[in-house]
Amino acid sequence: MSEIVLMSDPRVAAVPVRECRERLVSVRHHPSALLVDARRQDPDGAYAYLREGVLERLVEAQALLPGGLRLLFVEGYRPPALQRRYFEEYAGRLRAAHPDWSAEQVRSAASRYVSPPEIAPHSAGAAVDLTLADADGRELDLGTRVNADPEESAGACYTAADTIGARARENREVLGAALTAAGLVNYPTEWWHWSFGDRYWALATGAGTACYGPRDLG
Repeated sequence: MSEIVLMSDPRVAAVPVRECRERLVSVRHHPSALLVDARRQDPDGAYAYLREGVLERLVEAQALLPGGLRLLFVEGYRPPALQRRYFEEYAGRLRAAHPDWSAEQVRSAASRYVSPPEIAPHSAGAAVDLTLADADGRELDLGTRVNADPEESAGACYTAADTIGARARENREVLGAALTAAGLVNYPTEWWHWSFGDRYWALATGAGTACYGPRDLG
């Protein structure tokens, strides 16, 4: 997709899901040597889960990185109730800041940063938020913090933003090259968000159907 298609776009919701029932697995309990950051940790450890096929592709992507670089995993699975809360909270902030906006304008703007809960890739275990670290586990500069919203970052959270420095741009390109080669797709308003097997991935790749739909962890 050459244009920026938001999660709220009807074309995303229209993609059918043929759930493959692949299991969710914990990144922390996998012999993958992925670094796992604790900033999004929850009491149940749900944040560290992904569909098995997504995790396999992250392991492949890490092997494609230049020497001395590692993926730093921040968040994977997000329970549907938590996704709904995040979406409603952010939509509420936008609604308060723009009282003249229609409900559709709020929904569209909110989906730049938080996916509508009914189609959220995170709630399918299909999406991962991640960044790069050096061999010692130190996080690299990719232009903004992970999960910086469009307002806070003045749009620098967009993957192709031209307001970031040369080193951050280079790091984004390195991250993107490895993840793309492993079969994941990026959500272009969030440089850190990548997914495989969900509706957005299916639309972006022309797959026709998604193999992962929203599910509960248990």
